[in-house]
Amino acid sequence: MKKMLLLALLLIGTNMVKAQETFFPTREGTELVYKMFDKKDKLISMMRYTITHIRTDGDDMEITYQVASMNSKEEIQYKEEVTIYKKGDKMIVDMGNFINKAAFQQDGEMPPNIEITGNNMEIPISPQPGTLLPDAKVEMALKMGFINLKLATNITNRRVEKVEDISVPAGIFACYKFTSDVTSTVMGKKVNSSLVEWYAKGIGVIKSENYDKQGKLESYMVLAELK
Repeated sequence: MKKMLLLALLLIGTNMVKAQETFFPTREGTELVYKMFDKKDKLISMMRYTITHIRTDGDDMEITYQVASMNSKEEIQYKEEVTIYKKGDKMIVDMGNFINKAAFQQDGEMPPNIEITGNNMEIPISPQPGTLLPDAKVEMALKMGFINLKLATNITNRRVEKVEDISVPAGIFACYKFTSDVTSTVMGKKVNSSLVEWYAKGIGVIKSENYDKQGKLESYMVLAELK
């Protein structure tokens, strides 16, 4: 899940919600660039998130942004538009957005015979350390010739840990630390791992780390640019 939780990098409109009350940017046009590295600090890929539109309905919001998946040479592999929702005191994210679509695209388009299902991931706007959050899951089925590919990811034991300062190329931020367990199933084979993420108010995800079942670092992601 190297793309895990990148879709939580969105915003809340300036005319409705103050930046300090949310985890997300508050201005259309805001751009966040993330870099993903392997355990040996080798650049694997990049993601660019650009806020494109905000629609308000009372205190609720729909936030749309464009995400560009790039390789280590900054060559765009895939583009998509994603919408998340603010409802009450939570951000609601469709788990289907967590699929790394760049890995399955054909000539810049998703195959017509792909099916993605799952529930919504909830991200509290005002998290409290020690709080357990609802589980989330996503499943994908894709037929490629004679092969039926099935993938599933379950995110459990989601917990708000503490507040701490985190330094990344984009700066130093006061962050909430989130942890979770991840079980991925590919063609019937299960892989267990864990995820650690740091969120800053008014920005979103600052850093994330993926660990294998032995607790060894596999990959990590950092906020490289904020414009």
